[in-house]
Amino acid sequence: MSSPPGTSPPPEGQFPPPRPRRMKHFFTLLSHEIRMLLVSPSTYIAATAFLGFMGFIFVAILENYSKAAQDTAPAQVFFQLYFLPVFFMVPLLTMKCLAEERRLGTIETLLTTPVTTTEVVLGKFGAAYLLYMILWGSTGGFFYILKKFSSDPRLFDAGPLIGGYAFIAVSGLFFIAIGVFTSSFSRSQAVAGILSFVLLAALILGGSFLAKASFLDRESLQPLKDAVDYAQVTTHYEDFTRGVIDSRQLLFYLSGTVLALIFSILSVEAKMLHG
Repeated sequence: MSSPPGTSPPPEGQFPPPRPRRMKHFFTLLSHEIRMLLVSPSTYIAATAFLGFMGFIFVAILENYSKAAQDTAPAQVFFQLYFLPVFFMVPLLTMKCLAEERRLGTIETLLTTPVTTTEVVLGKFGAAYLLYMILWGSTGGFFYILKKFSSDPRLFDAGPLIGGYAFIAVSGLFFIAIGVFTSSFSRSQAVAGILSFVLLAALILGGSFLAKASFLDRESLQPLKDAVDYAQVTTHYEDFTRGVIDSRQLLFYLSGTVLALIFSILSVEAKMLHG
């Protein structure tokens, strides 16, 4: 076997080390997963419920502003309830991605082709995240209509609007990764959706509850209180809408995303090994 130019041949009796497998199938899998999401009824249920709910909130905000002047911009109020659609939209977008593959037995068939588990998981994650951002991005039409037809420029404040969408984009990475992780646990979509809902609620609402707990004020529990404060999603949202982007907050979401995806990959491989 001849060696590539510029390299020395391997010692006699030894084979050259295998070349790393690159993620050349990632975009093929990503486009396939996007098509599958576009033909899935749960996608349209999530989109209809999300846009209807957010449209109702936006109308209610404008009604309040028409009755009396408010201190905060409509965009800041609009994003305050981000967690309500997240609780339902993320499970609906992710509960099928790996659970359904395992239920139908197609995950085993897929992994016998020249693709890696990493490519499969990242392809499903990327498709769900892309659709998540498209749904949130479509709410920008509300603010376009507001800017076009409102005579009061104070109603359209670009700062909280940009900060709100930046928070949605960054936190969405972690939220979708949690959904993919829970989908890797079970063959049942319902179980995966419930697990995703519980973990998201624990992260967002549970963290806020713990931050107000008086027992954490003890000096011996100060490290735990610091950790709880660090993971406060609501505080992160408030900072983003004020234009304050802390690198520690970015690290929290990016590291959480990476860990959730690694655990998803390991979960799929473990299920393959143990049937």
